[in-house]
Amino acid sequence: MSDPESPSPAGLNPAEIRQAILSGDPSRAMPALVSLRQLEAEQAVPLLLLGLEQEPFIVRSLSCAGLGVKRNEAGWEALAAALKGDGDANVRAEAANALVSYGVERAWPLLRQSFESDDQWLVRCSILSALAEDPAMPASWLLDLANQAIADGDGTVRVGGAEILGRLVREATVTGAETLQPPEVRASLVALQADPDHRVAAAALNGLQW
Repeated sequence: MSDPESPSPAGLNPAEIRQAILSGDPSRAMPALVSLRQLEAEQAVPLLLLGLEQEPFIVRSLSCAGLGVKRNEAGWEALAAALKGDGDANVRAEAANALVSYGVERAWPLLRQSFESDDQWLVRCSILSALAEDPAMPASWLLDLANQAIADGDGTVRVGGAEILGRLVREATVTGAETLQPPEVRASLVALQADPDHRVAAAALNGLQW
């Protein structure tokens, strides 16, 4: 355990970092938050939690990112609260991304609920991206998420859903895994070729190339 009286790595001074975070000036707070990556979680997390209490959304957003790197239970609880209650979509999106770093099995119920209830495209796209890129995400969960995404009113979200469906088709083709339900997935992609958003149609066509 670190001695609170001993110098921090690279000469960092937690008291000075705290003052920078509390300053209300993002130009001071953001470098201070970035510097926390050099500290152990026991030192960094309380300061990141302090960042989550500040008014500038960019400071709260960066604090969420930091809590995805310096992980403990207090950080998890703070991220879950930010995902549900922060008033800025940028912060909620960053919280969603950070929660995945705690493991998809733990994060999935929260993120699925958020995807259903939060109508901001930025939050939904962040959830799509974070989960789709995680190799531990089960195919059945990906299919569930993709089906929600392709029914969204925002074209960017539907693109994300179509890309996940394309991934499922690709993986089913390569592995021959029947659990991925390629007929159902392909049928969805065929229907998406008629989507009024050309980006969605293109993503669907690309997914059908396998």
